[in-house]
Amino acid sequence: MPYGETKVYFDGSHFIAIPHTERPTRRRPKPVEEIITVTETPPETTLQSKEESAVTDDVIAPIPLVEEHNEQVTEQADSTPQTVNDSPKIERKITRKELFNELYQDSLSVKKSERRKRIIAAMLPYFKNETETAYYVDRNLERKKRNLICRRIRLSRKINLQDFNYFVTFTYNDALHTEVTFKKQLKCTLSHFCTRKGWKYVGVWERSPKKQRLHFHGLFDIPDGTMPPMMVEVNDYNFNTHRRQITHQNTYFNDRFGRSDFEAIKDKSTLGSAVAYIMKYLEKTGEKIVYSKGLPQYFISDIMDEDIICPFGMEDKKLLLYDDFRCWDEGVLMGNVSKSVIAQMRKSN
Repeated sequence: MPYGETKVYFDGSHFIAIPHTERPTRRRPKPVEEIITVTETPPETTLQSKEESAVTDDVIAPIPLVEEHNEQVTEQADSTPQTVNDSPKIERKITRKELFNELYQDSLSVKKSERRKRIIAAMLPYFKNETETAYYVDRNLERKKRNLICRRIRLSRKINLQDFNYFVTFTYNDALHTEVTFKKQLKCTLSHFCTRKGWKYVGVWERSPKKQRLHFHGLFDIPDGTMPPMMVEVNDYNFNTHRRQITHQNTYFNDRFGRSDFEAIKDKSTLGSAVAYIMKYLEKTGEKIVYSKGLPQYFISDIMDEDIICPFGMEDKKLLLYDDFRCWDEGVLMGNVSKSVIAQMRKSN
């Protein structure tokens, strides 16, 4: 039995189809989040009495009589330093989910067990007991884990349907931009190249571990003849490998943003390393992946029985396809699967 309107993706080794299913869709009602009041206490300040601030005068003064000395001792005992806090407490109206997201983001650098303990301790005042707090935190930690898996799957499927040929790094230069203008103008420039010259990219923002300098790392699909002039070879030193290296930089981006490094992707191993480099920021820093337009996860095709190796997956809901299966679009044979044929097929996310 042929399968119509299937979603096909490439997992890096094989093409896999997901048959179309007719299921009634409806909006799932979102639970109403309760608003809580989070109180933040500013740091306390210590105010000294006037007598302590005038130590020099006491030293220079002549020796007083016994009665005067007793009176001064009594006054000094009464004027002890007082710790006061003139600043009012800061109160914020947020939901428990928003508070959890803030605490989760602040504890990304610690181990998972320690992260869970910190979040439970911080959210305990806003629940009835520790059991209820732990249940809420565990449920949201599972949500974060599930979202991370979905983001990694989406990233890999988008990348495997493209032909990326460069791994590019743009480095922020504070002599040319602030961090805000660097992000804004770089995104605007890349958007123009995507619209006018057919560039495609996927990348992530990150900071260097020591200097905290802002970078943008990305995989780029740059068609031939669309690279702005000019590319130069620079004899550079890599502080990670502690070796001299030849880097390829583009003066167009260097003059506008600071520094650019273009590394050609020659084989699948280089592509795999670049993808792994980008993916690690999904887990360690929680950074969002930046996609250009035109990066779908699937293409739509009808699948014939003779092109299916076997069903697999949970309840056999997926179909493993031959490497040279035929692509059909609404009953029209488009040809055996290839990059040119995929480019003609309808896309879906």
